[in-house]
Amino acid sequence: MPLGTAVSRIASRFHLPRTATKYLSPRRHPNREESALGTHVIEEANQCLVCKKPRCTAGCPVSTPIRDMIELFRKGEMMEAGRLLFENNPLSVVCSLICPHEKFCEGHCVLSAKKKPVAISTIEQYISSYYLTRHDMAPREAKEERVAVIGSGPAGLTVAIIMALKGYKVTIFESAERTGGILRYGIPEYRLPKKVLDSLDDLLERLAVKVRPNTLIGPVITIDDLKRDGYKSIFIGTGVWKPRPLRIQGESLGHVHYAINYLKNPDVYRLGRRVAIIGAGNVAMDVARTALRKGAQEVTVVYRRSEAEMPATPFEYDYAKVEGVEFAFQTNPVAITDEGLVVESTVRSEDAEGKATYTPDPATRTLFPADAVMIAASQTPQANIVATATGIEVARGGLVITDDCGRTTMEGVFASGDVVTGAKTVVEAVAFSKRAVAAMETYMDSK
Repeated sequence: MPLGTAVSRIASRFHLPRTATKYLSPRRHPNREESALGTHVIEEANQCLVCKKPRCTAGCPVSTPIRDMIELFRKGEMMEAGRLLFENNPLSVVCSLICPHEKFCEGHCVLSAKKKPVAISTIEQYISSYYLTRHDMAPREAKEERVAVIGSGPAGLTVAIIMALKGYKVTIFESAERTGGILRYGIPEYRLPKKVLDSLDDLLERLAVKVRPNTLIGPVITIDDLKRDGYKSIFIGTGVWKPRPLRIQGESLGHVHYAINYLKNPDVYRLGRRVAIIGAGNVAMDVARTALRKGAQEVTVVYRRSEAEMPATPFEYDYAKVEGVEFAFQTNPVAITDEGLVVESTVRSEDAEGKATYTPDPATRTLFPADAVMIAASQTPQANIVATATGIEVARGGLVITDDCGRTTMEGVFASGDVVTGAKTVVEAVAFSKRAVAAMETYMDSK
């Protein structure tokens, strides 16, 4: 895709002029730009047709009440609009920044058929941020039941916040130093500022949620220990942090790294001038853009399939293109050497049902020079919990088996998010976790 097309699509996505690349630079006049943002939000809200049957809400995995939000905003009832968003989705302030809106709400906006859709994400971010700085939320009542939340990524935060608001005694067990999971340790600052996650930390403290950082459930404290100590309901939201290896020669060399590990703390890596990234999902885009920001001069994404089949969302791809990331499609990694990546071109073919397959051509084998190689070939769950808990069944690949409401095969233990579904969007994790909360309450009420 031409670079100009990528710039145009990004500008269209954020409802800005085609010269939108200037907005990618650091702010020079914060007050002036904040005022301009407020004006932009009002203009976008006024574009909404306030449909009787909002397609935008139908297209959202968590059914965000967008029409009602915009109507309240137009009336100047910002706090009520924020409350509406928060009660529907405790991570509204996060989802408004990192959701693939073109796939969900904005992609379903009735205006998108003829012109630009309403900038729903911008409106939601403006309202949600305002609400979190001025809310007076507190538990509705005090309950005696204890709830353990293992992991504080999108799923864990959702469960912890909702349960705490309901009055349960919530304790979060987090293996890292800070809460947030993939939000804090897997999404770059330029996409999700850490101050947003800090505001959620403040909310947890206000709701009297206890947090045990640097605590890995499984090796020392087990599920049985939690039950012994009176936790009536236990939630697992540990995500997928185990890199999926390629099992090719050279994968253990010193200049080879896994993408999910790199994103935890990019500053400790010295990648050199040329970086090759294997894989073309959103994680690969994050790694590519981060590597450029950390000093790499040439970053290339290597993907064995075609451009049309890459799993990254269109706008993540567009941003990577605009920022200078190169792409080598239909290129299959064969081995890794000290000098770089050995690759072969792939030949595309289709079977009788139209399913595409890609066959490497050994005659095209060549060396792709690289100072560092990043592997971004998906992740699977760690086995710390299930290895020490008899009764929690897992599927092939380590994903925890649950029903549609997050009930695991062990009584009183629930799970949702990526540890159950594999890598999905944050808003999908929130939707699943809300069902898990309902199931947890039903379970505790029955005991």
